[in-house]
Amino acid sequence: MAIQRHPKGSVFEEQIGYARLVTAGPFVFVSGTTGYNYDTMEISEDVVAQARQCIKNIRAALHSVDADLSDAVRVNYYLRHTEEFESCWPVLSEAFGAHPPAATMIEANMATPEMLIEIELTAMRGNLAQTDA
Repeated sequence: MAIQRHPKGSVFEEQIGYARLVTAGPFVFVSGTTGYNYDTMEISEDVVAQARQCIKNIRAALHSVDADLSDAVRVNYYLRHTEEFESCWPVLSEAFGAHPPAATMIEANMATPEMLIEIELTAMRGNLAQTDA
């Protein structure tokens, strides 16, 4: 199974030394993704807006390797403040729709104080036989 690294050119990837996305066969691993708009390097002060931007960033990374949020099998949410998670639920529910992945939420410190949420995702491309029991 070939491992391919797919850096997306963010300043964080270069400074820290990681790839936004790694594929190994059908598996797609998306690194922890924050709510920065990578074009402007701006980040909202609102956790819900950051969650939306995280999903937008993840969706773009997935599309670059012919995958989508419906291919997600596992997601980890890291939040600076646990009590802010519930306000993000509508954004996350809408993003994953009829194909919700297994999920975990963890309260954690972030790399910078303005980061309020970080989302890490694992997907499986080509999952044509999706079944929901």
